[in-house]
Amino acid sequence: MDFQLFHHVHQAYLIMSKNQRVRPFQVFLAIVSLLGIAPASFATTHPNVLFIAVDDMNTELGCYGHKVVKTPNIDRLARMGTKFDRAYCQFPLCSPSRVSVMTGLRPDTTKIFELQTDFRKKTLPNATTLPQLFSQNGYFVARVGKIFHYGNPGQIGTNGLDDPLSWEERYNPRGRDKDEENRLTNHTPKQGLGSSLSFLAAEGTDEEQTDGMVASRAIKLMEDHKEKPFFIAAGFFRPHCPYVAPKKYFDMYPIDSIGFVEEPKGHRETLLPPAIASTQPWPNFGVSLDKAREAKRAYYAAISFADAQVGRLLDAIDRLKLSENTIIVFWSDHGYLTGEHGLWMKQSLFEESARVPMVIADPRQKTKGQSSGRTVELVDLYPTLADLAGFKVPENLQGSTLRDLLDNPSAPRNRPAFTQVWRGGFPGHSVRTERFRYTEWDNGKKGSELYDHNVDPNEFHNLAKNPSHAKTVEELRAMVLKNWPKESFSNTGGPKTLRNSFANPVHKFKSKESFSP
Repeated sequence: MDFQLFHHVHQAYLIMSKNQRVRPFQVFLAIVSLLGIAPASFATTHPNVLFIAVDDMNTELGCYGHKVVKTPNIDRLARMGTKFDRAYCQFPLCSPSRVSVMTGLRPDTTKIFELQTDFRKKTLPNATTLPQLFSQNGYFVARVGKIFHYGNPGQIGTNGLDDPLSWEERYNPRGRDKDEENRLTNHTPKQGLGSSLSFLAAEGTDEEQTDGMVASRAIKLMEDHKEKPFFIAAGFFRPHCPYVAPKKYFDMYPIDSIGFVEEPKGHRETLLPPAIASTQPWPNFGVSLDKAREAKRAYYAAISFADAQVGRLLDAIDRLKLSENTIIVFWSDHGYLTGEHGLWMKQSLFEESARVPMVIADPRQKTKGQSSGRTVELVDLYPTLADLAGFKVPENLQGSTLRDLLDNPSAPRNRPAFTQVWRGGFPGHSVRTERFRYTEWDNGKKGSELYDHNVDPNEFHNLAKNPSHAKTVEELRAMVLKNWPKESFSNTGGPKTLRNSFANPVHKFKSKESFSP
């Protein structure tokens, strides 16, 4: 090492020694700066991450082949990267799914099955979340809106069940949608607003809505922190009910354009009681078909409104000249039923509830604008982003990197997807391969289901008791037993086993907070 280089390294060491909070990557930045190396020379090895989450969005999107719903911006993102056609959540309920995504662990490990338990205080006090990993590697990390669980709409404008250790800055906008709840049309007044068929074609602009504010703040964060690597999470609250969007998005969907999947005669009589327990009263919360149609129209309007906010983020990436060194991830916490099998919303193990839209766009990937038909899971996002950022992937993660599928969407992958629910006293466990879905209720004691997606994509015909599929049932049941062994959390009492004593987090992390837009 020559004297000049030694001098620069020594200067960097002095910087580090004066501030114990400086991380290794920040020391690297100091050395690079002192040597006069342009940041662009290592930008692609430490790419930014724009982490976009939506709430309760299913795959009724243009890029997924839907003929009615208009999503030009999500479609645009799909052309920039890889769209995953068989992506599945691990638990179709907000908090269990989001904690799984952010910790890279399955729900039987996180032990989060409902909406009240704080994983940091009770089950995983020492977890290193996805944004924490980026922070430890020198990234600026911030959140706007809903990434961890919030009661929606009840906790809009608060931190909800957010994890403060995960962020340097966090913002909780509250828009006019929250202040105008008295104007909602509610077809299910006995339901809480967070599980209601309620909607509002709102007056005013996108920017006055909570999600418009989420987009605005996320853009401001990118503007302010574009000179160093960032991990910025933008969490949108729509299309979660109540379905609120400016009126122009409702106008995109004439009521006579809204239809429902035609079911075979007698189909609903074949459904197992646990399979339909998520919608009560069943079917359709007891509302008429006309009212259900109005709700579905409003859900589509909320999807298009959320899509427009995604477009604002993509426009900002281009305007700020960040497109060449920013990975963009788009995901929903779970799918959503809109009348299929007489069901609405989530907490079901049918395809529409378990399947999610998911797009990853990395400017360095070899193949862009293609779809992957491989079976993937939301729990794969953590190891994928760690891998793409060049970090050592934590060994405890329970998903796997999707890097190969970004370069070759048809690359071999022999991993099924696992989704589960909790029915108060017993589990529902489901495994999805590229061809089949197999589901067991209470380990088969309360029934099982098998659907062949090659011929039955709507899951109308349960083949579990068909002798010609006995071998398939045996193979898939073995996958279920391997993923959920007898001693697993969900097979030994689930949430009922959690003690009331709370663990204390051992980490400390100062975070800027804002409850303003």
